[in-house]
Amino acid sequence: MQLLPLPVRRLAAWCAVALLVAGVVYVAIRLCAEFRTAVVPVLLALLGTALLGPFHRRLVKAGVNRAVAAGLTCVAVVCVVGGAVYIVVAALIDSGEQIVASLRRAAQGIAEHFGAAGTSLDDLASNARELLGRFGGTAASGVISGVSVVGEVIAMAVLALLLVFFFLRDSHRATGTLRSLSPSGAADSVEAMARRAYQAVEGFMRGTTFIALIDALCITVGLLVLDVPGAVGLGALVFVGAYIPYLGALVSGAVAVLVALADRGFVIALWALGVVLAVQVLEGHVLQPMIQSRTVQMHPAVVMVTITAGASVAGVLGMLLAVPLTAAGFGVVHELRDRYAASAPSDS
Repeated sequence: MQLLPLPVRRLAAWCAVALLVAGVVYVAIRLCAEFRTAVVPVLLALLGTALLGPFHRRLVKAGVNRAVAAGLTCVAVVCVVGGAVYIVVAALIDSGEQIVASLRRAAQGIAEHFGAAGTSLDDLASNARELLGRFGGTAASGVISGVSVVGEVIAMAVLALLLVFFFLRDSHRATGTLRSLSPSGAADSVEAMARRAYQAVEGFMRGTTFIALIDALCITVGLLVLDVPGAVGLGALVFVGAYIPYLGALVSGAVAVLVALADRGFVIALWALGVVLAVQVLEGHVLQPMIQSRTVQMHPAVVMVTITAGASVAGVLGMLLAVPLTAAGFGVVHELRDRYAASAPSDS
């Protein structure tokens, strides 16, 4: 190695470090994918704890027992989420046929103007029926696997709720447990990094939920004024999509504009597009800087790459978890940078 120039040796050292880190990350991702039924509830519970932590702390400060406060918080979550799901499902049931019919008309109009020669929706429908008849056994097995997936999702949701209860109840012991598991002499650094990561996730969850609520309310009111069918269901879609930055807003806004185009015409679709764009401008230039100014800020390119990586690893769930986990990682990096920057003058 001494025969090599110093820059080449430094490059080789950095390459070795990069390969080692990439290998560790790959093995960690593979292990998480293998044990996803245990890992996913833990991650969801951490996100839920970060979102519900302030409410639980207020109950504890009011003199409520920690276990009772955690139980009340979980009951409140079940009531709020259950009520929201009921409202969304009821809205989709009432307006679902209108939305589907509007999307079908929009697809038919697009096919008439831009479709290939000799191709019609009737041809596509006949081909689809032929494929369904040919692969009926595969479809049946898919239904069976779908039922098992639903059962797995319900089990993970129940486990995540139970973990939220325990995480909230025993949150005051987290610091002591973390310090006891840390290597000697590194307890302060590990605690500081954990606090910074948790604060980043907490700020992201609270800010995103508040921004999603404002986006959904504004777009719902705008669609109701424009008399677009299924406005409440489309607003609910906007609320859920807001947890996937940029991409979720793009998809939910496109669906709203297509429904307006098919049911209300080109002029109303332009107005709906204007409402969606106005809400997105309000979010990007006012709400995001004002609400999430104290959390870790990430460049949009980093967010898009993170969402793409999460989708490739775990689909829609990976897209939902990718950004808050990346925010936690950025929090750790910022804490390390601040610590090294503070210790550099004293070392010199």
